[in-house]
Amino acid sequence: MKLKVLNEMKLSFFSHSANEGFARVTASAFFAEVDPTVEEISDVKTAVSEAVTNCIVHGYRDNIGKIEIIARILEGNIAYIKIKDTGCGISDIKKAMEPMYTTDTTNERAGLGFAVMSSFMDYLRVYSKPERGTTVVMKKKFFGKE
Repeated sequence: MKLKVLNEMKLSFFSHSANEGFARVTASAFFAEVDPTVEEISDVKTAVSEAVTNCIVHGYRDNIGKIEIIARILEGNIAYIKIKDTGCGISDIKKAMEPMYTTDTTNERAGLGFAVMSSFMDYLRVYSKPERGTTVVMKKKFFGKE
């Protein structure tokens, strides 16, 4: 069953590391209308931060490209977030989703991005094609304040 979209936003920005915080705060502000708990909104902020950081660090590496976010509020207070880059893509998604796996050669990354996203969200899917980019789709049910 397809859920009705109650609200939607689209955001596009360059893959500068400073924009990671902008994306995180923008997503949390957008979802505020459904009155999530502090923990629920923190989960979304963390997952968005990880996804955008992956685009910057792994998708574009030392290049600058665009990152697009589509955020939707679906009926039943479900947050839908799609984060897309047109960077180098992922040749082996299953391997990339393993904890501790990273393509970063500087030893500054722990390789936990997808594991973190998965732990904070109810749904996570990754679609990617080498040299075409990566799309991450996440969902989270907000139960809100009682």
